[in-house]
Amino acid sequence: MTAGVASVVKSTAKNIAETSMLDADILNDLEAKTDEENFENLVIAKVNDYVHVRKEPNTDSESVGKLYNHSVGTFLEEKDGWYKIKSGSVTGYVKAEYCVTGKDAVELAPKVGTRIATVTTTTLKVRSGASQDADVIGLVPIEEELVVKEEQEGWVKVDIEEGQGYVSNDYVKLSTEFVEAESKAEEEARLAKEKAEQEAAIKAAMAEARRSRQESQKQARGGKGKTSSGSGKSYRPAESYTTASSGMGNAVKDYALQFVGNPYVYGGTSLTNGTDCSGFVMSVYKNFGVSLPHSSAGDRSVGAAVDGLANAQPGDLVCYSGHVALYIGGGQIVHASTSRTGIIVSNANYRTPLSVRRVF
Repeated sequence: MTAGVASVVKSTAKNIAETSMLDADILNDLEAKTDEENFENLVIAKVNDYVHVRKEPNTDSESVGKLYNHSVGTFLEEKDGWYKIKSGSVTGYVKAEYCVTGKDAVELAPKVGTRIATVTTTTLKVRSGASQDADVIGLVPIEEELVVKEEQEGWVKVDIEEGQGYVSNDYVKLSTEFVEAESKAEEEARLAKEKAEQEAAIKAAMAEARRSRQESQKQARGGKGKTSSGSGKSYRPAESYTTASSGMGNAVKDYALQFVGNPYVYGGTSLTNGTDCSGFVMSVYKNFGVSLPHSSAGDRSVGAAVDGLANAQPGDLVCYSGHVALYIGGGQIVHASTSRTGIIVSNANYRTPLSVRRVF
C-alpha cells in the first residue's frame, strides 16, 4: 500500500514540538500541509471499472496491469496526455483523461483512502468516549490495525467488533492506505487461486455430504434392536458423538486453512476477496450449513462452552475481546487477523481467550 502520510507527519511534528515548543494549532497546520503535499503526487483512477496501465504511452502498447476505479499510483511524469505511474508492482502509463492528480487528487484521496490506526502498545484500551474516564469497551493487541472513523484532539474514533470507540492518539500510528494497481501476473494468479478455491470448496462440500450420509446410515444400522431398559428408544453411545464432532471439526479446519494468505477487509465476508474475523468464521461454517452471527461478541454465545484451550478441538471457536478465530489443533488458530497480515495461522495464546465454543 501507499506509505502512510500521517504517521511520518506525527513523528516529524513531535520532534518539532520538543525543540521549538510549537503550539497545537501550528502542528495541526503542519500535518494538513504535509498531507496535501503528498496527496498532490498521487494519480487516482476515475473510471467505471479500470484503466489499463501500458508499457508505453500509447493505446497500442502492451498492458502491464490494471488500475481499478479509485485505485492509486504515484506520479512519475507526464507525456503526451499520459501519466507515468508506479503502483504496487506495476510501473507504466495511464491515460490522463481517466485519472486525477494534483489538487484534484488532494480532494479525492481522503475519500478513497482508508485511514488506519496501528496499535503501538502491548494492549490498548478502547473507550466509550474520548476521555481517560470513559468506560473500557474492548482491548486491542499490539500491531492490530483499526479503521479510523474520526480524528479528534488527542483521540481517534475507531471500529472494533463491539462497536465504535475511542483510543488515545499516543498509542497508535496513523496512516492512509490505498488500493493499488494489479499486474497481469497478479491478476492471473488471483483468478487461478479463486478457481482452485472454488473447486476445493465444491470437493469439500461433496465429501462432507458423503460423510453425513454415511454417518446417518451408520446410526440407522447401529440403532436397530438397541433400546434402553424397557423404554423402547434407540440410543447411540456418547463416545460416538465425540468422534463425529471431532471429524466435523477437522473438516472445518481443513476447509478454513485453504484461505490462509487471503486479505482482511473490515466488514467483509468473502473468503477470497476479503473478510474480517467474524466474517471469516461465519463464512467457513456457512459452507457446512451452520449459521453464525457476523459479530465476535455474538460468537461468544453460540454452541456449547468448552473448558479452556486445553480441551479445545479443531473447529472450535476461540473468542477474544473484539476478535474470534478457529482452533486448528496443536495450540494454534487460523483467523482473519489484520489488513496488514490477512488470514493467518497464529498461536492461540497470542492473546488471552475469553471463551472457547463448540458448534458441533
